[in-house]
Amino acid sequence: HAIMQQRALTHSPVIEQYAQIYGVDARMIKAIISVESCFDRHAVSRVGAKGLMQLMPATAQELGVYDAFNANDNMRGGIRYFSEMLSRFDKNTEFALAAYNAGPGAVEKYNGIPPYEETQQYVKRVLEYYERYATLDQ
Repeated sequence: HAIMQQRALTHSPVIEQYAQIYGVDARMIKAIISVESCFDRHAVSRVGAKGLMQLMPATAQELGVYDAFNANDNMRGGIRYFSEMLSRFDKNTEFALAAYNAGPGAVEKYNGIPPYEETQQYVKRVLEYYERYATLDQ
């Protein structure tokens, strides 16, 4: 945990900046990054998602992120994308998280968190991290 906390601190100023620009809770972004990549900017998933916020190549391109391993670009894109998911799902955090993980189409299809084990675990884990970050900030 110490390594992850150190990495989180390194990225905090940029997270705070983009969270403010895109109107999202910085602690939620830290929670997403914790689950997505453990703050490892070189992370690559088995399906090809890259960087801190694990952007899929097509999504990264849509968001104007040309180097997914560039921490600042990746966070700018990921935070903007999460903000878009929050807007799309009327500020429902759980739906926005599910959309971040499984795609907005899946959330719309099931009218909520899709019945995918991975997505359900993802939402739960991000919210657990969020609670932890919220407690630290008190």
